[in-house]
Amino acid sequence: MSELTDLFEREIDAIAHERVSSGVEIVTHAAHSRRAMTALTVTIDKDGGVDLATCERIAARINRALEAIDLPYSLEVESAGLERPLIRPSDYERFSGKRARIVTSLQIAGGKTHRGILVGLRGETVILATENGELPLPIATIKSANLEYDPRADLQRAKRERKAHGRISG
Repeated sequence: MSELTDLFEREIDAIAHERVSSGVEIVTHAAHSRRAMTALTVTIDKDGGVDLATCERIAARINRALEAIDLPYSLEVESAGLERPLIRPSDYERFSGKRARIVTSLQIAGGKTHRGILVGLRGETVILATENGELPLPIATIKSANLEYDPRADLQRAKRERKAHGRISG
């Protein structure tokens, strides 16, 4: 398994370093032993979202790199999706102004699950705007975090755009 995972890691690293030209960001990746094979997973993102063709292109590239090794594996390449995980500290800055759900390992302000609008980072602390004001969440306490998709906001934005273009009255 190590030869396969080493080659997989090198290819993931190469894709990550080519982000400037390809626009594809590796959000997460993992290799796990399952029975007699290795399961490889890659989660990707890019500005404007990820389509099926992008997933297929990344999968084909990884498969080409791994074809020299005669070991069984499965490969899954997926989009980070609308509720993209927030992994790196820079993600909290990059997605400031977006709705997020953050789960902490310790109770903060009476709870472990916090929802609000990302304000950004202050040192090693994520700032989340909530109904009760700004909530500081130390990065060290964050167990998981992701963007939180609100379909109502999309519907309201679409309605405003149609109204601005004279397509609906109201």
